[in-house]
Amino acid sequence: MLTSKQRAYLRALGNELDPVFQIGKGGLSEETINQLDAVLEARELIKVKVLKSCLDDAGELADEIARALDCHVVQKIGKSFLLYRKPLEEPKIQLP
Repeated sequence: MLTSKQRAYLRALGNELDPVFQIGKGGLSEETINQLDAVLEARELIKVKVLKSCLDDAGELADEIARALDCHVVQKIGKSFLLYRKPLEEPKIQLP
């Protein structure tokens, strides 16, 4: 579980990020989950954007992805959200 201080630190880092992943009208599929897993492993902190064509709620998608990938939802704003997962070895982001 992330503390509020860690969450604030990750939000500050996330402000500068561009969305690296977009979820469209196809919604969440097994392939999408696998791709998100690979990107999270490589980057630790990612921003995901849910396109207007997607009928699913962005907040619900964020929670579903977090459960599937064992990661944390750092922030939800409108149709975007930040995800964080500490890597198994050599973390790039040092949490306070």
